[in-house]
Amino acid sequence: MDITRRQLLKYSAAIAAASAIGLELPLPDKVDAAHVEKWVKTVCRYCGAGCGVYAGVDKGRVVAVKGDKDNWNKGFLCIKGYYLPPILYSADRAKYPMLNKGGKFVRISWKEAMDLMTEKFADSIKKHGVHSVAFYGSGQAYSEESYFMNKLFKGGLGTNNIDGNPRLCMASAAVGYVSTFGKDEPMGAYDDIYHSECFFIIGSNMAECHPVIFRIINERKQKDKNVKIIMADPRKTLSARIADMHMSFIPGTDLAILNAMAHVIVKENLYSKEYVNHHLVFKTVKGDKPAKVSFEEYVKFLDEYTPEMAEKVSKCPKDDIIKAARWFAQSRATMSFWTMGLNQRTRGVWANNLVHNLHLLTGQINRPGATSFSLTGQPNACGGVRDTGLLSHLLPYGRLVANEGHREEMEKFWGISKGKIHPKPGPTAVDIFRSFNKGDIKALWVACTNPGQSLPNLAPYRKGMEAKDTFLVVSDTYHPTRTTELADLVLPAALWAEKDGTYGQSERRYQYLEKAVQPPAEARPDLDVMLEFAHKLFSKLDRTDEVKKLFNFKTSEDVWNEMRLASKNTAYDFMGMTRARMKKAHGIQWPCPTEDHPGTVRRYTAKYGDVLVKKFDPAASDVSFYGAKADGNRAAIWLRPYKGPVEPADAEYPFVLTTGRQIEHWHTGTMTLKVPELKRSAPNAYVEINPRDAQNLGIKSRDKVKLTSRRGSIILEAKVMDVPRDGLVFVPMHYPDKLINQLTIDAYDAMSKQPEFKICAVKIEKA
Repeated sequence: MDITRRQLLKYSAAIAAASAIGLELPLPDKVDAAHVEKWVKTVCRYCGAGCGVYAGVDKGRVVAVKGDKDNWNKGFLCIKGYYLPPILYSADRAKYPMLNKGGKFVRISWKEAMDLMTEKFADSIKKHGVHSVAFYGSGQAYSEESYFMNKLFKGGLGTNNIDGNPRLCMASAAVGYVSTFGKDEPMGAYDDIYHSECFFIIGSNMAECHPVIFRIINERKQKDKNVKIIMADPRKTLSARIADMHMSFIPGTDLAILNAMAHVIVKENLYSKEYVNHHLVFKTVKGDKPAKVSFEEYVKFLDEYTPEMAEKVSKCPKDDIIKAARWFAQSRATMSFWTMGLNQRTRGVWANNLVHNLHLLTGQINRPGATSFSLTGQPNACGGVRDTGLLSHLLPYGRLVANEGHREEMEKFWGISKGKIHPKPGPTAVDIFRSFNKGDIKALWVACTNPGQSLPNLAPYRKGMEAKDTFLVVSDTYHPTRTTELADLVLPAALWAEKDGTYGQSERRYQYLEKAVQPPAEARPDLDVMLEFAHKLFSKLDRTDEVKKLFNFKTSEDVWNEMRLASKNTAYDFMGMTRARMKKAHGIQWPCPTEDHPGTVRRYTAKYGDVLVKKFDPAASDVSFYGAKADGNRAAIWLRPYKGPVEPADAEYPFVLTTGRQIEHWHTGTMTLKVPELKRSAPNAYVEINPRDAQNLGIKSRDKVKLTSRRGSIILEAKVMDVPRDGLVFVPMHYPDKLINQLTIDAYDAMSKQPEFKICAVKIEKA
């Protein structure tokens, strides 16, 4: 049975509703639940929402899924979650270690693979030092795996040459939270949706990228007609269909709009004097150093950002800016959501700061329904990378590589010599591959991600990955992918439901994923491979005694228990999350310092249950931003001026290209394109073009067009539709046969080092 995209979108809504009440659906290849031998509690493999899932197992295979009605998602799943089982049984599953011999991959044994891999890494370390090797991880790996590799590289080897793909999607959000509140991660929860009366959604197509969260917002609006939804996006996406206001603007000009909203709030006296006087500091940058300023100086800074000025820069009507500011400030409770549209920018941190500014300025924070909430793209970018400290500048649970005290804490905790952790942050994602291209990094291990498709300005990095004088190892569940095809060695990895471990999602909810079935053939869990790698590598480096002390783990639970101890007495404290408790719970939100603690729904407010307020700030009566100790436990409002993108449209390249997701697919499509129903619904890449632009270019839907940037060209089918604003074109990122990232730019945010995937200049012509 073929399914059109229109039908699939209808099915998606039906699936969400039916899965919540246990109904069977008349969908193709639906497995009768009566044939399920057991249901295993787990979590969806896709986005950072973290929907609870039960995997149905029959005869050693996952044959069905259903939503977990006791989890936050209340049994609802999106279409991708419903079709999880087929990703396990694709014909191109990687089943055996494969060695690239002159462009042809040949099967070898695990012993041969691990001997070769550790020999290459050991030789490089002996000849060129520890900074000649690197690891590039993922927000899809389990937390235990990422923590282990962080400890191996930073604590064991003494190099910070370790980063992950969340650098490409969430780094600006993380730096935004840290610079504003002192610590990373949202302070609110999905529960806030049920209490909010105004939703400000900017840079996020939630209907397609986070559909279950979007369903709750839609349900909230249907039940309460007083609820307002503001959608700020250069595209009029599916999400905008339920908006009371769609703020369309030229891509990259939203900083002017956000400052103009603050301008209106201040001029109309809509700000919270309680927060301004008691909970905030105001900061700017003078030279290259942060400096405190007064509220009056902040008000003066905003004078420039009138709605008229913002309209001139952005083409967003000034009346919409004024109305949005009033709705935001005057609502009983306002909640903001954003994701890659703000983060994947050269001013991504500033954009995050400016959203936080609006909440702090109006007091729309630290109570039910009032919070600023960054959505996450991957299922474990938060818990597995940001929290464990896998990024090159971080150490576990809010600690920084550059902070001497934090280094000493972890050196003592890991039982390594003082000074072992290198004081300088390592290269970030793009720079790891730049160093690999130049040959400064000789041996690189990529795990659970697909940089041969996902990096910006892709062509030079792909060329570097296939160079003959370096050694590239890729651990993946599929082969070939656009990265494994470039590898020297491919290691077959167990996938979701084939191993156990932990995910941590957007609302600080940690969840245990139970193993349901065995991986195919010789595929292995990544943690098993990492343990073997560490022991063999240290043996080749004549450090056998060290490795026994550093990596005396047998199971993922052993690693988890060390992680709990590493979090103790920090702002992340989850000592109370024992593995036994996690197996029974439907997720627990940190901080959770004791085994009888229920988890924390809202941080930084004693009134709503954050027990760490009194621990870190005993004098506080309620609100305390205790992560910002240096600022007297006050959050920071930053004076961030408007600056545009690195590469705006111009006469030669008159259009802006932006990339993103479709509801059917996820990231580089290595999983969802294996699902026949999803692939039939959305089989090919395309370029969205505004009807006015298409008419001017003489282009019709289904015409073949050539899209060209300063870095490359691609031929795509045109879709003429009133979704992108004039001057903007959109291409989905999922398709391995159409590498759209050959066109995107690898310029990145100076603070977060996150690339500007969302904006680059292109020209269009008929192919």
